[in-house]
Amino acid sequence: MSLPHNVRLVEVGPRDGLQNEKQPISVADKVRLVDDLSAAGLGYIEVGSFVSPKWVPQMAGSAEVFAQIQQRAGVTYAALTPNLQGFEAALAAGVKEVAVFAAGSEAFSQKNLNCSISDSLTRFVPVMAAAQQHGVRVRGYVSCVLGCPYQGEVAAAQVAAVAKELFAMGCYEVSLGDTIGTGTAGNTRNLFEVVGRDIPRPQLAGHFHDTYGQALANIYASLLEGISVFDSSVAGLGGCPYAKGASGNVASEDVLYLLNGLGIHTGIDLDKLITAGQGICAVLGRANGSRVARARLA
Repeated sequence: MSLPHNVRLVEVGPRDGLQNEKQPISVADKVRLVDDLSAAGLGYIEVGSFVSPKWVPQMAGSAEVFAQIQQRAGVTYAALTPNLQGFEAALAAGVKEVAVFAAGSEAFSQKNLNCSISDSLTRFVPVMAAAQQHGVRVRGYVSCVLGCPYQGEVAAAQVAAVAKELFAMGCYEVSLGDTIGTGTAGNTRNLFEVVGRDIPRPQLAGHFHDTYGQALANIYASLLEGISVFDSSVAGLGGCPYAKGASGNVASEDVLYLLNGLGIHTGIDLDKLITAGQGICAVLGRANGSRVARARLA
């Protein structure tokens, strides 16, 4: 199969990247990060999540962030909303697109969402109904698609069943997440081949963690399967909480470098993206997790 001509990157740094940080991050710093990402040409930015601050302290203030960012025409500024309460808070903040998430692994669903996969999907029914009523688009995530920290292997057919449910409920796109980063190019291709029987490939996305250093190989494998949307995090923000010392999200800069080398259009300026990543790394007092950024800045 020939490679896609265009790829859309879904920047998850401000949400998925920051949510596990231990130190408090000010609203102003989050706003600056989102504005820097907009300036770099990213067309889709996951800005925050509307969840209980008790569970995810870093996402407190998401409404203030949405109120203060400079929203550019043609850019999607999305939020994660795990339930109806979260959706209503996002709606009040003027959010036009939200995301919901389920697990591909029953064990992970029980440990992280305290309910079965089936029950977690049932919780989204009122969210989907409210979203439809208000003209808000909903994106779906499936986590642990290529391995689970509790049960090990996850069958592609199981992932396909969950993805199919989300798609049938009204998610316009379903992102398949290798949460612990154990996937390889071979099982990545197999996964998209299986899930692609139920959901058209243009409605599928890949979300790869780089724990085992396989994220870019898995993205290339996905491109060969006709996938043209990928989630990534500027400066590789967001460690994997289930694997000690492991890197988490693949760095947006590294994905962009790969895509540029393949002649695939994204509309994103690599230098400005590196600047955005360096800015937030300075705030966090940590080294940049992007190899491309480190090489360029050296």
